[in-house]
Amino acid sequence: MIMRKKILTLVLASVTAISAFGSSVLDNLTYNLRFGYSIGGTSPLGMPASIRSLDSYKLEPNFSLGLGVYKNLSEHWGITTGLHIENKGMNIDATVKNYHMAIVRGGQSLEGQFTGHNTSEVEMWMLTLPLQATYSINRNLHLKLGPYMSYVRSHTFRGYAYDGYMRVGNPTGAKVELGSEDGNRGTYDFSDDMRNLQFGVMLGTEWYFHKRWGVFADLSWGVTGIFKDDFNTIEQTLYPIYGTIGVSYRIK
Repeated sequence: MIMRKKILTLVLASVTAISAFGSSVLDNLTYNLRFGYSIGGTSPLGMPASIRSLDSYKLEPNFSLGLGVYKNLSEHWGITTGLHIENKGMNIDATVKNYHMAIVRGGQSLEGQFTGHNTSEVEMWMLTLPLQATYSINRNLHLKLGPYMSYVRSHTFRGYAYDGYMRVGNPTGAKVELGSEDGNRGTYDFSDDMRNLQFGVMLGTEWYFHKRWGVFADLSWGVTGIFKDDFNTIEQTLYPIYGTIGVSYRIK
């Protein structure tokens, strides 16, 4: 909550600073179109002991399409903003031990400590608004850093636990065996518990190798978890962390 307030304060301060330039802020703007592909996932900070190994990671169609707007403020400094339409997701399989979960098996709801294999699928469609201080090494090479805000229009977090067992309630509770077939494994869907607003920090670079065409690389690191504050079924806070590479086209 404190970090979210700091980011909101930074965004408001930046907007106020831009407004101070008056009508001239709309002069000499540079626009570009961006198309990229993102790789990453939702992850805790540090691997908890309950997650023993990451057994598989499947690439998802994590595409990004955006309009960038750059305002030059001095010889080397400027501000970059814009609007990005993004799809971010992941599909992983992990081996866990004593991992707190809530599942449904054979129509029965169970919650406790699970040991076995866990498959998770995450998908988020969002609109992202970055606001980045931009340092231009020269006309064609730029470094960017600043906060972003994302409105998550649709979100999915679901999966299943299989080939293991759950201790219901606590580590010494009743033992329930889970198989790999439908009806024997435990399923979950936490989509309704995901938040609609995400805040974070974005670091990036952009290089134009042609008058119009360029390439870029961004790293976005969420400082708010993907779930609402009152969600505690998953003990660790999961942060959206993604790297994006792509091409850009300078319109003006």
